[in-house]
Amino acid sequence: MNVASPAETLRAALAGLLDGLPPKAATQAVDRLIASYRGTTPTHTPVLRDRSDVVAYAAYRMPATFEAVRAALDAFADTVPQWTPASHVDVGGGTGSATWAVNATWDGTRPVTVLDWAEPALALGREIAAANPELTTAEWHRSRIGAALTIESTDLVTISYVLGELTVADRAAAVAAAASAAQAVVVIEPGTPDGYARVIEARDRLIGAGFHIAAPCPHSAACPIVPGEDWCHFSARVSRSSLHRKVKGGSLAYEDEKFSYVAATRFPVTPAPSRVVRRPQIRKGQVLLDLCGPDESLHRATVTKRQGPLYKAARDADWGDAWPPEA
Repeated sequence: MNVASPAETLRAALAGLLDGLPPKAATQAVDRLIASYRGTTPTHTPVLRDRSDVVAYAAYRMPATFEAVRAALDAFADTVPQWTPASHVDVGGGTGSATWAVNATWDGTRPVTVLDWAEPALALGREIAAANPELTTAEWHRSRIGAALTIESTDLVTISYVLGELTVADRAAAVAAAASAAQAVVVIEPGTPDGYARVIEARDRLIGAGFHIAAPCPHSAACPIVPGEDWCHFSARVSRSSLHRKVKGGSLAYEDEKFSYVAATRFPVTPAPSRVVRRPQIRKGQVLLDLCGPDESLHRATVTKRQGPLYKAARDADWGDAWPPEA
């Protein structure tokens, strides 16, 4: 018997969300959410105000945030192949995208706690999670994300797509609370210059708390990117359901979600030798790879056909992959 993957189960759970919600209401909620999430002013009240907002958010954003978080977690998991989180706290988890992504990355059940300040988001997240037997015991608690945040000791804390909603002080408090409670912390933000800046801010704070960078960076030293000139981000391919296409007004069967992230551990870790930080360029007889290396440098490597198996691996390499591949 075929067992549905977490991604398939999530898509099925989302498919009926707009039933009973007038299309005009969904469109208006999506428009307002786009304006809120693209803005630069931190909010002092939850962005998701009621069920209409939350349903629109889940249909509009949850498939993309799930794939982005899963891509970040996959890269992290590759650096810690012998480690599996025994417990998980999702800070600012809303409807639970990161919770689903953790479930898709590591098999089995574990105690899960989702913290968010928007009760409608928590309610819908709990409702959607009922479709996944491994998430039915997850606990959903209302909590202010900021100075008052408290996190019980746990293996893994995820903070995804929430720092942009917070003031500078609240961002610092949220990351500090995660660092004090967890063995591993993964922060994911939109793949924009501002999102990257928030990730770097969190990265610096985690290093200051004694954490080791596991991914995407091949080192725990300073990021070699010059602020204002470039930013580190990656891309995740998102399959759109008919519901997703309807809400977003698109016709393609997929979209690419850009994201920035950092994964750090309290325990020692061996990160990737280098990381592919741009889409590989395939030319006749050669592949050009833009890499972030262990010596705190950004450089381009040219892999030619004469290099045999390494050339084949380079042709198969993707943006965000570790390099070189394991022998």
